[in-house]
Amino acid sequence: MHRDQSPLRARSAPELVPSLYLDIDQLVDEFTRQPITAKFRFDPDMPAVITVEFVAERGPGLVWRIGRELLHRGLTAMSGCGDVRMWPMAPGERPSSWLLLESTEVEALFEVPIPPLADWLDATYRVTSAEAEMAGLDWDGFLVGLLDGPGAASE
Repeated sequence: MHRDQSPLRARSAPELVPSLYLDIDQLVDEFTRQPITAKFRFDPDMPAVITVEFVAERGPGLVWRIGRELLHRGLTAMSGCGDVRMWPMAPGERPSSWLLLESTEVEALFEVPIPPLADWLDATYRVTSAEAEMAGLDWDGFLVGLLDGPGAASE
């Protein structure tokens, strides 16, 4: 039996789908755009959720967790409701979608180019299909927690 002790093997396995760094525009107001980098991360252990970090030039970035299906649908049609919505822009030179993020503290509108995000999302679906993304969830535990609520006595 051979045991490989090389430092390259000791590190974590490479990402199945590398993170996507995407240059996007934040619309500060009707006439002002601010370029920003968004880092999209896919975790095969939680395939239904994409982590998006908006990287700031100075200071900490802002992290949002967005449903993969919402992002995928938002490339071609209105998607989402509430805090996160995405929809394609009117046809033009650059195929883009609007991504709107809202919370009590912040409201931000971004223009996201469609082709690189679509290609990256397709790669995530090759790793975990839409049909299989909920297969690993503990539905019984989720429902028990939901029905019992916080602070419920357990046996």
